[in-house]
Amino acid sequence: MPKPNPLMPKFILMLCLLTGHAMCFAQRPDSLKKKKHRMYFSWGYTRAAYSKSTIRFKDLSGNYHEATGLSNYYDFTIYDAKAKDRPDFDKLGDVINITIPQFVFRIGYALNNKWDIELNYDHTKYVVTDYQKVKIKGQINGKTIDGDTILNPQTFLHLEHTDGANFWMINAVRKCVIYNPSKNFKLSYVLKPGAGVVIPRTDVTLFGERLNNNWHIAGWIAGVENGLRLEFYKHGFFEFTGKGTYANYMQVLVLGKDNGKASHSFFTGQLTATLGLKFGD
Repeated sequence: MPKPNPLMPKFILMLCLLTGHAMCFAQRPDSLKKKKHRMYFSWGYTRAAYSKSTIRFKDLSGNYHEATGLSNYYDFTIYDAKAKDRPDFDKLGDVINITIPQFVFRIGYALNNKWDIELNYDHTKYVVTDYQKVKIKGQINGKTIDGDTILNPQTFLHLEHTDGANFWMINAVRKCVIYNPSKNFKLSYVLKPGAGVVIPRTDVTLFGERLNNNWHIAGWIAGVENGLRLEFYKHGFFEFTGKGTYANYMQVLVLGKDNGKASHSFFTGQLTATLGLKFGD
């Protein structure tokens, strides 16, 4: 599979904004009819690509780390770190492990024929690429560092949000009907701007010591999703969308929830397919 272009997340975000404005908000107004099917739920899977990010690690507590035998004081930054997703689609056939792949779900409420409001959750996975060369600057145990280093997961650093980078968003959903050949089929364009919080579980190895932290609110996310929604018969629908977001992880837990912290931000581009059910007559 070809490597994702690092500019793709920003490109998808811009494309979503421009396409949504052109296709939806430029339409002539029509009546706002009430919907019979008020609630809906959908489930699906996603692929993600990430921009490079600058990641700062800081712990000035001097906690003793058993793996190194040192009381580590550190405040350093690595620049332009590459990361990738981990889809785990080989687990799709295992019903017990259905939540291991990069799944998504949406719970929505139809306000009328034009607008929905939606809770949007993406269980994406973010993995900093091991053994890449990055620029590092800062201090570790009183020693000043300014140069290039290799992200060796055994001796220095590995970072991943793989029990979820966990994007939680509240979206407004604008719907524009494109094709409606019969009462059993309707094709719409959907635009979903929104914002929310990130609740990652971060697995980090630093100086040879590993810790899989607890879930917690680490920052915020904002972006826009757009694509096509095919409604079929009375209750079913399928969506295929592209999504662009900006996520700011301000308080990532590293080695110890009371002291070690990391922070970084990045753009994400996603392609997502979901299958849904409408209910509430």
